Amino acid sequence: MAESIADLNCPNLQKNLSILSPDHVELAKMLVQNGQSHLFDEWPEPGVDDEEKFAFFYQVTRLNASYPGGIVQYINNARELLADSKAGKNPFDGFTPSVPTGENLTFADENFIKYEETGVKEAKHTAFVLVAGGLGERLGYNGIKISLPSETSTGACFLQLYIESILALQEASCKLSEGESHKDIPLAIMTSDDTHARTLELLESNSYFGMKPTQVSLLKQGKVACLADNDAKIAVDPNNKYRIQTKPHGHGDVHSLLYSSGLLNQWQDAGVKWVLFFQDTNGLLFKAIPASLGVSVTKKYEVNSLAVPRKAKEAIGGITKLTHADGRTMVINVEYNQLDPLLRATINPEGDVNCETGFSPFPGNINQLILELESYMEELKKTKGAIKEFVNPKYKDSTRTLFKSSTRLECMMQDYPKNLPPTARVGFTVMDIWLAYAPVKNNPEDAAKVPKGNPYHSATSGEMAIYRAHSLILRKAGVQISDPVIDVFNGQEVEVWPRIVWKPKWAITFSDVKRKIEGSCSISQKSTMLIKGRNIVINNLSLDGALVVDAVDDAEVKVEGCVQNSSWTLEKVDWKDTSIPEEIRIRGFKINKVDQLEGNFQQPGKYNLKP
Repeated sequence: MAESIADLNCPNLQKNLSILSPDHVELAKMLVQNGQSHLFDEWPEPGVDDEEKFAFFYQVTRLNASYPGGIVQYINNARELLADSKAGKNPFDGFTPSVPTGENLTFADENFIKYEETGVKEAKHTAFVLVAGGLGERLGYNGIKISLPSETSTGACFLQLYIESILALQEASCKLSEGESHKDIPLAIMTSDDTHARTLELLESNSYFGMKPTQVSLLKQGKVACLADNDAKIAVDPNNKYRIQTKPHGHGDVHSLLYSSGLLNQWQDAGVKWVLFFQDTNGLLFKAIPASLGVSVTKKYEVNSLAVPRKAKEAIGGITKLTHADGRTMVINVEYNQLDPLLRATINPEGDVNCETGFSPFPGNINQLILELESYMEELKKTKGAIKEFVNPKYKDSTRTLFKSSTRLECMMQDYPKNLPPTARVGFTVMDIWLAYAPVKNNPEDAAKVPKGNPYHSATSGEMAIYRAHSLILRKAGVQISDPVIDVFNGQEVEVWPRIVWKPKWAITFSDVKRKIEGSCSISQKSTMLIKGRNIVINNLSLDGALVVDAVDDAEVKVEGCVQNSSWTLEKVDWKDTSIPEEIRIRGFKINKVDQLEGNFQQPGKYNLKP
């Protein structure tokens, strides 16, 4: 072994050979043979920093194990992608785009309701995967993103909303399956080094928000080595010469984590047929999931991408069918900055333009996927979960030789279909934006710079979108809802609708809402209505104020009459005011609970709530 290291012309390794284990030597050989001898350039004599040297090999072992094919495969992939990047190679060269086949749904029509019912029935055969590897720093929030309140009327955080929605689906699905045994719907959460411990603490300190701990699995994502140049030289950590600089690999890692964890086999044995992937800060998502799942079941899609109507050139990827000159086809997300030039170069000299509907014919990708488990597992047997990667180096100049800073390979969850054969049944389901998509990802300062008319995607707009969706759903159910007013918070002009929120167990589908609204009901713009129970019926209610109804599952409550009070008001706050909690100031308002009618029913029985 000593001779083999000597042959590799790496003197610093040679002089440290006496302290290295055989496994260390093999790792060192692997690195040097693949052009990484610079990693050892500053290593001193044995006896100096030996523990740090051992820690280096521990890091290399982890990086080697966590990447499909190991570090050598990572380096080879990097060299190929970096060469393509330097040459300016077009990843879509030879492909012609077209609009793929999918389902466009209209909320509350007969077709939508049918799909919702089918999806609820199938929910008990579904596993959910939350891709939640990020902190809220980009939002101006120091916690993990899933701990951020989805709205501040109830204060329910995103993770609570998601878990309570899954539990509501679980209950509704099992009710429709008379004679079948009860099934718990599993939830996997992909975390990172930054979020893992805090996610576990959030779950444990809240008793998993009502879910059994055995239903929840945490999958921690690793990182990949940074790259210093076009030769794929691995970057040394600038703060520690014995460490490799690392960065996240992207949410595409969820596929390899699911494969290596063995969870997919467990789920299949438990009767799971579908795997639904979703992102961490979209408070509307579960209003679209039942119908979308129903589409997957009905159309027998192996891959179903949830989508929304997309304006041409909007900063959101488009779901596109690509057909190569050699006959290959695939249905994938094409990022907005790539779609326009691709269309110009192939089928439309005007590029990405709206059609007669007022929207682009290419649906907007919102990074929520429903995969058929059986075909997904077959594909992962071939790929071990590896997803087509990309690299995005920032070059110092037009020679495209030197980087401004280190880069790394990345992968995206939604690129999974790139690996699939042309025979794969890949489609999409388009939902109204107001129903399905209100992500929270921009801080107040960045959101205020968004051109007027474009989505802010902030905590402010995300909360207001929840109130809007609930108001519009109730309108469809026959409730008279006052029009919104326009107001500005943190420099963002938004519609302020009545602040209406209900727990998922009250209504997980539109049919649920309709069943629980009776008679002629109306809600004014200044009103707040919070429904926190399962068996609450709204009957001939006129609401001009705040109403809070909280009831245990075995309590049946009928709310009726004319409720009028001073309500809850919104008070503007400055996002720069550090005396205010982060989760409040990033919204630009706080709620003052001036007055309300409150009904709290904590014992089983039948009740009437009247003013």
